[in-house]
Amino acid sequence: MSHITRREAIGTGAVGTAGAMLVAGTSASAAQGAGAVTPVQAFAGKHTPQPLRFDPAKLTGLSERLITSHWENNYQGSVKALNTIETRLAAAMADPDFPPVAYSGLKREELHRTGSVVLHELYFGALGGDGKPAGTIRDALAAWFGGFDRWEAEFRRTAMSLAGGSGWCVLAYNRHTASLHNYWAWDHMHAPVTGAPLITLDMYEHSYHMDYGTAAAKYIDAFMANLDWEVIDARYRAAVG
Repeated sequence: MSHITRREAIGTGAVGTAGAMLVAGTSASAAQGAGAVTPVQAFAGKHTPQPLRFDPAKLTGLSERLITSHWENNYQGSVKALNTIETRLAAAMADPDFPPVAYSGLKREELHRTGSVVLHELYFGALGGDGKPAGTIRDALAAWFGGFDRWEAEFRRTAMSLAGGSGWCVLAYNRHTASLHNYWAWDHMHAPVTGAPLITLDMYEHSYHMDYGTAAAKYIDAFMANLDWEVIDARYRAAVG
């Protein structure tokens, strides 16, 4: 069963109107020239789900049922939606009379779904470890925050500020300022400019409610205990390099 927050439902409703206009506006064009749309690489609509790099039954404090539901329903749902949106954008490009308001809805949904896909892949990609911080990233965080423990406390505090709502807590390396920050992201479309995400913590309720109900702090504990710091360190080195 897919878990959709009220905020996601509002966003989906907004693009739903545009989608209805799209169907009405492009059906005539499709009838006149089926197969005439030139393929556009930017809107290929061929994204494929990335497999989990760990056994979801072996995580600490995060159930196999929760992880599997999150990966199959929420993440893969966004992959499928992104492919659909890209396909519709390709068709819209071929229609000079396509309504701007409908195109606006498609572009918003493109950004929303792209963010969801990328953030989820980074989220799952950093799990499967023992949670023990190591590498150059640990030293860098200690330097920027006056101690690694102080960074972790601020990261947890940022995450908890999103509890009961929706959004992401993102540790990112800001390439413009050459600095590390914990960023508050209300939805899939908020991200620090020039920021390279190193850790993305999903704070939408679908990511923890099945195991922890409203006890978001316990979910954060479990997330931190399963981080693979080798992966995070590799992301950091790639960002600064």
